[in-house]
Amino acid sequence: MMTGADLTEIKAQARKAAFARRKAAFDSKRPGIARHLSEVLAGHRGVPLAGYMPIRTEINPLAAMAEAAAYGPVGVPVILGEGQPLEFSRWQPDGSLRDGPFGARVPEVDDFFEPEIVIVPLVAFDGQGGRLGYGGGFYDRTLERLRAKRATLAIGFAFDAQEAESLPLEPTDQPLDMIVTESGVREFSR
Repeated sequence: MMTGADLTEIKAQARKAAFARRKAAFDSKRPGIARHLSEVLAGHRGVPLAGYMPIRTEINPLAAMAEAAAYGPVGVPVILGEGQPLEFSRWQPDGSLRDGPFGARVPEVDDFFEPEIVIVPLVAFDGQGGRLGYGGGFYDRTLERLRAKRATLAIGFAFDAQEAESLPLEPTDQPLDMIVTESGVREFSR
């Protein structure tokens, strides 16, 4: 029987391998990586949306977010505390930002709202819509809370190289509805 410590170690090893694959994809610096994300979001114009401010080697969604901001509210995550869900503050491409936790920038003034679409950063994903994050559970708690209120579309945004054959998932891990990479879009039925 697998213990919690075993699963923690398996997840740590999966993250380490995925970070290496993500860094190699990031270092290739291909142009137009957000093209497919822009196309997906164009089909949802005006729907409240949350993206993220990329850190380290995360794939950059800012071009697609900027396009979406012309049609409706776009936010970025704000961490209020450990063990809590994320809140999303309105973001504008030219808005003032301040440093937030973990090196991510957040809007200077908090203006929180609830998105119906969440672009989710990740370390790895699988072919069934499973997602491996950083281990803090922020997006899992947040998606669970949002989905309890209304349909919430979770779009994973990643490099193709971040796909894993399988992931060590737990019942609390929230699935993705869609994964968008630099080469295309995959939807998952639930």
